[in-house]
Amino acid sequence: MSPAKEASSGVRHVEVGAGEAGQRIDNFLLRVLKGVPRSHVYRLLRRGEVRINGRRARPEMRLAEGDEVRLPPVRVATPGQPGRVPAALLAQVRAAVIHEDERVLALDKPPGLAVHGGSGLSFGAIEVLRADRPDAELELAHRLDRDTSGVLVVAKDRRSLRLLHAALREGEVDKTYLALLKGRWTLGRKTIDAPLKTNLRQGGERVVKVHVEGKQAASTFKPVKTFRALATLVEVDIHTGRTHQIRVHAAFAGHPVAGDEKYGDREFNASMKELGLRRMFLHAHVLAFTWPDTGKRCRITSALPADLSAVVERLGQT
Repeated sequence: MSPAKEASSGVRHVEVGAGEAGQRIDNFLLRVLKGVPRSHVYRLLRRGEVRINGRRARPEMRLAEGDEVRLPPVRVATPGQPGRVPAALLAQVRAAVIHEDERVLALDKPPGLAVHGGSGLSFGAIEVLRADRPDAELELAHRLDRDTSGVLVVAKDRRSLRLLHAALREGEVDKTYLALLKGRWTLGRKTIDAPLKTNLRQGGERVVKVHVEGKQAASTFKPVKTFRALATLVEVDIHTGRTHQIRVHAAFAGHPVAGDEKYGDREFNASMKELGLRRMFLHAHVLAFTWPDTGKRCRITSALPADLSAVVERLGQT
């Protein structure tokens, strides 16, 4: 990316370099406008304040080398004041790093921590990492729901991010979750291949449903341990990365995830709460892939956290 040309009005014009070619404009803006809330970035796009070669930009547009991007005047965090991340949150994210090499780092994301800011949140995991490492080019390789714990991978450069995104699109990244489901799972190893469609309810709440017009989605469930007729601990391999995929597929199969307030079973959730479950029982356990340019295998694991392990132990005692 070439140096920005400053205008007296505060408008900037940025030329896209070879390293940014092929990137979506929304992701480009989230990186260039560090310190600007994600919700505000999308508001700028909706209002037509961002332009590519003089034309109004849409979030899904991809950039080409040499494109000129018009950036409206916005207030961003400076390196000396990286968003004023609360000290406790910064310490929490630093302590959550479970893997780091020259290309990626991975967090064992705690539940309740969003992966990015927005929707009333000033900071997510990526904003905290960027504030802690202002000179690094950090980008989320994928996402986890706020209430989901476990492996979250962040790329440390544009090339690594592009390779990871390509591997994710081609289904070459192995992602395994642990989940506690309602009832006795009697289907054995079962792949739920059901398309998912995202709708917005009144008030902006996002809801995903199995729908014939939805996007293709597949999840393979494998029982690990059954607790009589009450619940089953399962491993879930996801072959696509749709929003709320495991939660919706589990409910579709008649075995909703424990603690899921949106797609779950109220009575089952109440019984699990009596056993100490205070959040959704869904954990990103393993993420593994092979770098296509070097052939090096990367496998990152996160054990079931203490709060969820305690619930499993109590289930075994009832």
